[in-house]
Amino acid sequence: MGSAFSPGARAAGEAGGVPQMRALEAAPGCWYVQGVSALGSTENQNFISNAGFIVTSESVVVIDALGSPALAERLLAEIRKVTPKKVSHVVVTHYHADHIYGLQVFEQAGARILAHQGGREYLHSDTARLRLQASRTELAPWIDERTRLVPATQWIDGRHELVVGDTKLVLQPVGPAHTPEDLAVYVPKARLLYAGDLVFRSRIPFVGQADSRNWIASLDKLLEFEAEVIVPGHGPASTQARKDIQLTRDYLVYLRKTMGAAARDMTPFEEAYEATDWSRFEHLPLFGAANRMNAYNTYLLMEHETP
Repeated sequence: MGSAFSPGARAAGEAGGVPQMRALEAAPGCWYVQGVSALGSTENQNFISNAGFIVTSESVVVIDALGSPALAERLLAEIRKVTPKKVSHVVVTHYHADHIYGLQVFEQAGARILAHQGGREYLHSDTARLRLQASRTELAPWIDERTRLVPATQWIDGRHELVVGDTKLVLQPVGPAHTPEDLAVYVPKARLLYAGDLVFRSRIPFVGQADSRNWIASLDKLLEFEAEVIVPGHGPASTQARKDIQLTRDYLVYLRKTMGAAARDMTPFEEAYEATDWSRFEHLPLFGAANRMNAYNTYLLMEHETP
């Protein structure tokens, strides 16, 4: 298996074709697979996010289920290369499509699924239904009529400790931020944090309809764990937790500062966007795909926040 911090830790697929999947050990017993820095497509099987797994003395705990049933099957195959132990639990960091469309594979394998109860509303919403409907066309054949939304076996509210064999995991709600149901997973004995999509490493975050003010506060909460290693929802694992959290935090702060000023001054969005200096962030992957939408959504948010 590869080192989580070596050049080979970058997700394959940059040369085209189906992205490779390879289990990387971020800390003893704590692994992850890394999706590509791209938008979901038929070509990449919607492998655009990370998933993790922790090998305990009894069984395996998986963190997120990836963006299609086919990817979940590939993840199971990677786990089997590391250990013959069964997957007993899956923890969902949030209910975005690229993290949950593989859940049915783990459900069928008998795993118990844990998620924050804030995900219930989204799971039963028109937004989730329409997103799945669109994905069946845009991501075919990896998402099809057999792909379904899977609820948690156990919905949690508040800090929750999950003990499996010799390993304790702390499930810490940190939303509403990226989503209302954001959940971080801390492994104390490894001092490792699976941060979900609160942390995007080496790429522009997807802000969407997020509450960016709470997201910034949630990043400060993550720093309190004093983790030595962070596995983000997107991008390679990090041993520079504060630096990588700071990049996401600084980007959100800058969006709020610039778009907030425009909203207060009633400057039209297009004019404000063109006048903003994006040079600190424009070199990052997915800047072209995500930044304008992030800025526009933040502009609308700040219009509501501005007295």
